[in-house]
Amino acid sequence: LLYDSSILHLSSGALYPSPEEGWQIYSSAQDADGKCICTVVAPAQNMCNRDPRSRQLRQLMEKVQNISQSMEVLDLRTYRDLQYVRNTESLMKVVDGKLKVASENPRSLNPKGFQELKDKVTQLLPLLPVLEQYKADAKMILRLREEVRNLSLVLMAIQEEMGAYDYEELRQRVLLLETRLHSCMQKLGCGKLTGVSNPITVRASGSRFGSWMTDTMIPSSDNRVWSMDGYFKGRRVLEYRTMNDFMKGQNFVQHLLPHPWAGTGHVVYNGSLYYNKYQSNIIIKYHFRSRSVLVQRSLSGAGYNNTFPYSWGGSSDIDLMADENGLWAVYTTIPNAGNIVISRLEPQSLEVLQTWDTGFPKRSAGESFMICGTLYVTNSHLAGAKIYFAYYTNTSSYEYTDIPFHNQYSHISMMDYNPRERVLYTWNNGHQVLYNVTLFQVIKTSGD
Repeated sequence: LLYDSSILHLSSGALYPSPEEGWQIYSSAQDADGKCICTVVAPAQNMCNRDPRSRQLRQLMEKVQNISQSMEVLDLRTYRDLQYVRNTESLMKVVDGKLKVASENPRSLNPKGFQELKDKVTQLLPLLPVLEQYKADAKMILRLREEVRNLSLVLMAIQEEMGAYDYEELRQRVLLLETRLHSCMQKLGCGKLTGVSNPITVRASGSRFGSWMTDTMIPSSDNRVWSMDGYFKGRRVLEYRTMNDFMKGQNFVQHLLPHPWAGTGHVVYNGSLYYNKYQSNIIIKYHFRSRSVLVQRSLSGAGYNNTFPYSWGGSSDIDLMADENGLWAVYTTIPNAGNIVISRLEPQSLEVLQTWDTGFPKRSAGESFMICGTLYVTNSHLAGAKIYFAYYTNTSSYEYTDIPFHNQYSHISMMDYNPRERVLYTWNNGHQVLYNVTLFQVIKTSGD
């Protein structure tokens, strides 16, 4: 029995939503031998998130967060105003004393004394808006108290509806099963790219050009995210603890590379950053945990310094990437007449293991990425771009393709596939964007 499966792969982090509601067989047929051929779409993860109660809980959490933020603002403002009142306390005592003297002995208040008293009272006028703010804050406290009371009622209603079932425990069990399902899907093997999803904007940060990535090594439990802004002489790499931290711009450390980079074709593979050294065709392997260069090697004959860049320029001569088959370098040389060259690299020594000449002119490519040993090339970095060319290293053959994708921000300067998560990472005009991919697979069952 054979199954041709077009599968949408998602990571366990629920970062890549999809409209699919479950397993869907949307075509079936028989081949010449009478074997069943089915095309299947796998379900998106975290189906429980669509449960109405889950949605209610998320809305409640958002309300609680809003209330907490309001309380913080209120606390900060009250503290500030209290400091102001304390600072004017001595002034009020002086005014009070002068008023008492004047009331007991009106003749003691001469013109000069009256003017001094008037000046002191003028200095107290800024207290009026502070007192008005206190009135407004008192109303806010009443409103917040009412919202908290409403939240309590809603939570009690949800608890009664759930009855004896621990909904959160059930949800976690379903998530675990979905994670195991998608882990199983990851073992199904490689496939041919047939589609790219709509873009998912994770964050807007940095300049027009840059790159961002997670570790591409399979398997890996490393959840860190790295960001490298710019393409020219950069040295600063930001490392975020998780994708959620990257989205919020928090919990990061900085790495200052010993040598500046060129282009945006960097890749993280098994805890190390591989990048092209500025104004050279040298590839550097930088280990994040030891903060040291483990190895550097020249990519023989490779053009650099905008000799053979992608169509957008940006010193993108050498593009490093990883897929299910390992580490790759995409570049070109003068003997190859500016056509794209693919080399598979040994990750420890950076030695070139094998090389292919694709025959596709690199300056006509917007970006490229590897999936399952196949290089996919876009025909532009601008709006209207599509995946136009595919080169298969396993057969040393190519074909022209027509796979559209939405270039939402109209200027892609980095596009890389992550085989661990099976998504495309892109840097698009200062936006960090993800795309899900659809792969066409042939899966042989044990009974075949």
